[in-house]
Amino acid sequence: MSRVYVALFIMCVGLGLVATPSAAQAPKPDELKTSVPALDAMHEVIMPLWHEAWPNKDVKAMAAMVPEIEKHMAAISKAELPGILRDKQAAWVAGVTDLKATVAAYKAAAAAGNDEALLKSAEKLHSQYEGLVKIVRPVLKEMEDFHASLYVLYHYQMNPFQLAKATESIQALQAKMATLNKAVLPDRMKARTDAFTAQRARLSTSVDSLVALLEGKDEARIKEAIEMMHANYESLERVFE
Repeated sequence: MSRVYVALFIMCVGLGLVATPSAAQAPKPDELKTSVPALDAMHEVIMPLWHEAWPNKDVKAMAAMVPEIEKHMAAISKAELPGILRDKQAAWVAGVTDLKATVAAYKAAAAAGNDEALLKSAEKLHSQYEGLVKIVRPVLKEMEDFHASLYVLYHYQMNPFQLAKATESIQALQAKMATLNKAVLPDRMKARTDAFTAQRARLSTSVDSLVALLEGKDEARIKEAIEMMHANYESLERVFE
């Protein structure tokens, strides 16, 4: 009977009916996308609110937007962050909670005909929405590209440790670090240039140290160096908080 089970298992693996370890240890494409569709969709109402109704103090138009704002808020409340943003979960939950409270205040002000409160709520609503966008979107595309490879390495190839796949990811990180080293901050972030440059240098050094360990194939030392690199990347992200 055991031979029959073995034969059936081999057949199922061949047909792709049983997940192999390699298949289970690869992220799905959507897991690597730094986006939340529900958040993007809300921009459809945020844009006319902030760029048209609010500057013109058009409180009637602002009050008419309540159902649309509530619809998008409900969708955002149910949205889940992609895996690559798992370390942003606490900030996301806090941001969504604050935004939900502001939407309620906005609705109450509109219902009461309190124009001053409505204008203030709209300003706060826009600010908190932008805060959520910043949580989801990285400041630089080069950082996003680096993080995509780091995520796969750290969450899929460390435990159990897979030297061959980890080596590929580390080599990819080395190339992406070279690109990140050439990146320039946008004008709105110029004030953080010194802090960014200093922390980027630390990250770059940790990448080089990690690459230097690959030839020795010492799992413990490589994993320790990966942890250091990961910590340095997180510190680079905190420069923009």
